Amino acid sequence: MRETGGTIGVHALKVAYGNQTILHGLDLNFAAGTFTALLGSSGCGKTTLLRTISGFVPAQAGRIDVDGRDLTHVPPEARGMAMVFQSYALWPHMTVAQNIGYGLKLRKAPRAAISAKIDSLLAMLGLEGMADRKVTDLSGGQRQRVALGRALAIEPSILLLDEPLSNLDAKIRLTMRHEIRAIQKKLGLTVIHVTHDREEAMTMADRIVVMDHGRIAQIGTPEDVYDQPNSPFLARFMGAENRLDFAVQEGMLQREFYRLPIPSHIGEDRAIAYFRDDAARVTDKTAPLETSLVGRIIARSYPGGFYRYSVAIGDAVIAVTERAALEPGTEVRIALDPSKLHIFPASMAMHEEGRA
Repeated sequence: MRETGGTIGVHALKVAYGNQTILHGLDLNFAAGTFTALLGSSGCGKTTLLRTISGFVPAQAGRIDVDGRDLTHVPPEARGMAMVFQSYALWPHMTVAQNIGYGLKLRKAPRAAISAKIDSLLAMLGLEGMADRKVTDLSGGQRQRVALGRALAIEPSILLLDEPLSNLDAKIRLTMRHEIRAIQKKLGLTVIHVTHDREEAMTMADRIVVMDHGRIAQIGTPEDVYDQPNSPFLARFMGAENRLDFAVQEGMLQREFYRLPIPSHIGEDRAIAYFRDDAARVTDKTAPLETSLVGRIIARSYPGGFYRYSVAIGDAVIAVTERAALEPGTEVRIALDPSKLHIFPASMAMHEEGRA
């Protein structure tokens, strides 16, 4: 049976490729039995972190431990972890059964035990009747299941997933999200999943670690990271792409006649609010100017079920979704939901935008 445990500690971890530092002294803990997504754009260091935890990339400094045991310099095959790669990395000359049982064969497990484990995994993964097929004859989703089965066959306490769903089409990707999450819960695995897909991280993980330029930008539940981003970068990364500048006067955000109480942390005379489409709505032209912004529709599209408008408000353009059909050129009033605005001091926002 798989051993219990699977608590991972990452302490002051630094990784460099030549003279380029990739990970800048990271500190992270992964509790046993949890599902964590490492989320970030290409080049942020998430895959390097995963491969360093697995032992495929050496640490320049710092420590990695599992259940209190220092594994920093232990080879990958001795860490008690299993990894599923983006490319699946299956043996093309082997059958499904041979691929799934490969790790057990290397460990010189008895033939009967290997056969029983393969049969159990084929049933769990919906691959019954495919044991003798070559993996080259399988669909992408089936190959992904075989790769997952090979990883699970050795009964790891820790499963590492390196963007395993990125090569699948949208429908299969949705199915595999639910299947992997169900298997993780059933087996009590500690899972670390690298992805650049925000929705994938939100729907699969207990906890999200957002990375940026080799550092941790924010850690939290999906709800925390989505609803309470701690920086302009996080707000934009989590989909709040609308941006409006405001003056700060007498404890209020102000833009023309619009006035809104500000959060206590601003402390400057200018602030920038980031928000998603659902924080803005078109309201009646007679709405008070103190509670709405005057804008003009400059473009309209219909993605299905609603209209998406580009609305010019002064020198800014924001996106707004509405069910009503309105013509470009129409003057509108835009009401904002204060609870859905992510407001930051202008100096902080400008610094981050300049760095990006």
